[in-house]
Amino acid sequence: MISWKNLDQLAAYEALKGLKGRVNLPESMSGEGGAARVKQYCVPMAGGLCYNFAAKAVDDEILSALAALAKEAQLTEKFAALYNGEVINTGEKRRVLHQLTRGQLGEDVIADGVNKREFYVSQQRKAADFARKVHAGEVTNAAGEKFTTVVQIGIGGSDLGPRAMYLALENWARQNGTLKLEARFISNVDPDDAASVLKGIDLPHSLFVLVSKSGTTLETLTNETFVKTALKNAGLDPARHMVAVTSETSPLARSSDYLAAFFMDDYIGGRYSSTSCVGGAVLSLAFGPEVFDRFLNGAHEADVTAKNEASSQNQKHC
Repeated sequence: MISWKNLDQLAAYEALKGLKGRVNLPESMSGEGGAARVKQYCVPMAGGLCYNFAAKAVDDEILSALAALAKEAQLTEKFAALYNGEVINTGEKRRVLHQLTRGQLGEDVIADGVNKREFYVSQQRKAADFARKVHAGEVTNAAGEKFTTVVQIGIGGSDLGPRAMYLALENWARQNGTLKLEARFISNVDPDDAASVLKGIDLPHSLFVLVSKSGTTLETLTNETFVKTALKNAGLDPARHMVAVTSETSPLARSSDYLAAFFMDDYIGGRYSSTSCVGGAVLSLAFGPEVFDRFLNGAHEADVTAKNEASSQNQKHC
């Protein structure tokens, strides 16, 4: 049975605290010993990547203490409970299902009478199909011209993750010929921020992605109003330039103000939402659905790696 306790209630945590100050990093990282340390403290990750923690204040005894802490805290069991759909967010009495947006680690998760993995995949496919139609010129502006820019309007997790992913991949996409639309982001409620973004784009050829799970996020709706006003002042119909990412129960879900709507739910927290349509819509439009699929596959590989509880296997040479 899983027991939820604060760290200061665990014996392994007290043992770990007693090891503080064991490692002198400048000394440990110098000379041949430092080179050996870099080689030793390397964790193989998904996609051929490695995480090297040689520059962290650990040694073998501290690593053993950390492994003991993970075991006493039932970390593996709690991770399994999370991906099998138990109510982990006890404060809001919700499941935590962001990992299902990129793959399935355990049992089917049925919530509200719906297989949640199938639901998330259906929305990703819907966003992918929409992106392909935009790229092919099947979805255009009122003049029948292709969109060249996509602008995400969101705040917090609806902005930071997708923005970081776009910035990380933008140059790679340019070099590999997969940049379909340039992306910009509006999150700051200071109107100067939105005005700066709008000034730097070709408004008649821009598509806006409004992201609000509830459909009532004040900051996001304020920026949406600013953008709609700019579109109207340019003689453009905002409904021909906007899509929404929201929940099925929000005011945005069936509104005629948007070309399309892609759905998420309360089981995906904002800061973990980038692999849902919160990131999927804008990144599929920017880079193509195939690139976003590759991102999802890599994230799933990382999730699978996280299931490995044997710390000894996490110290192979990379």
